[in-house]
Amino acid sequence: MAAISNIGLRFPGKLSDAKKENVVFALRPSFYSQRNTNMSNNKPRFLSVTASYCESPRKMDTTNRVTVNGIHVAEAPLQAGKLAKESAADEAIVTSLRGRFVEGKLVYRQIFFIKSYEIGPDKTITMETLMNFLQETALNHVTSSGIGGDGFGATREMSLRKLIWVVTRIQVQVQRYNKWGDEIEVDTWVDAAGKNGMRRDWIIRDHYTKEIITRATSTWVIMNRQTRRLSKIPEEVKQELVPFYLNRLAVATEEVDCEKIDKLTDDTAEKIRSGLAPRWNDMDANQHVNNVKYIGWILESVPIEVLEEYNMTSMTLEYRRECTQSNLVESMTCPTARVIEEFNNNSKNRKHHLQFTHLLRLQQDKADVVRARTEWNFKQKQQ
Repeated sequence: MAAISNIGLRFPGKLSDAKKENVVFALRPSFYSQRNTNMSNNKPRFLSVTASYCESPRKMDTTNRVTVNGIHVAEAPLQAGKLAKESAADEAIVTSLRGRFVEGKLVYRQIFFIKSYEIGPDKTITMETLMNFLQETALNHVTSSGIGGDGFGATREMSLRKLIWVVTRIQVQVQRYNKWGDEIEVDTWVDAAGKNGMRRDWIIRDHYTKEIITRATSTWVIMNRQTRRLSKIPEEVKQELVPFYLNRLAVATEEVDCEKIDKLTDDTAEKIRSGLAPRWNDMDANQHVNNVKYIGWILESVPIEVLEEYNMTSMTLEYRRECTQSNLVESMTCPTARVIEEFNNNSKNRKHHLQFTHLLRLQQDKADVVRARTEWNFKQKQQ
């Protein structure tokens, strides 16, 4: 039979005065074993006795056998097997959220749960949310690869040379937008893009059905962090990247948007929204406006009826120059095509298709920041 140990008494005066002075005792049974002892074989033993002194009587309230007024009563014992299973499950969740390598460390996979603050008015995630997922997975890919330096997604050799990555072009194709509470997985990998660039691709799937929801591809180049000038990829950096190159395309060659994006002007733009100012929180660790912020600015000049009735199914962004916190930006939009087709079953399956050209430019000198092209489908066809 287990002995009683660790008895602590805290009260003024003598023990015989406990009743008169309203001293309350609470026995705390312990179900935890000594170190290196099998928990399931232990019998309950009293671990401590605690006395609390108070000037006047007070009511003791408990929740699940645990007091909330400072006096502790033991909860139900935890079973060793259940505790182990819960710990393993928690560890698995943490691992999946942090991401992991698959396919021989060539593909990096991360799981995301769609949160309430990541959805828009129609209760589905926004294009900005999708872009955040892509960016987060890319950065975690570099960090988990073991070649990450002290820069924002830079390798060790890049950090030594004060070099950073900048995206020049990105294309995103969306099959459907997930809803709040959905669970998705994002795969990303890299490959060479010509002699002096890197291509990064992504595929987003439903975590349970494995249905492909989104495909994306992008091109990156290197910039000097101090001079803000583009740089060739040093041979040392190439050697860091080559082991992770995977010759695979997320977007089929025939579907890659390689067409030139026309520049809008004051005469050709249908709508212009001026006075867009970067906030401090819009800046990233490389001291320029976060790439995702540009999407919100582009949408500022899209007609509200389009945002309400259509889903963006394709977006191509062409980054022309940096934008800093001191810049004011103008957003410009012009429709380029409208198609209504597929008349079947008495026109019930009619398809609406819209296409727009966009431009973000500096308000002061009218210099291009981002050119973009978007395609939109009628929301009824997405549901």
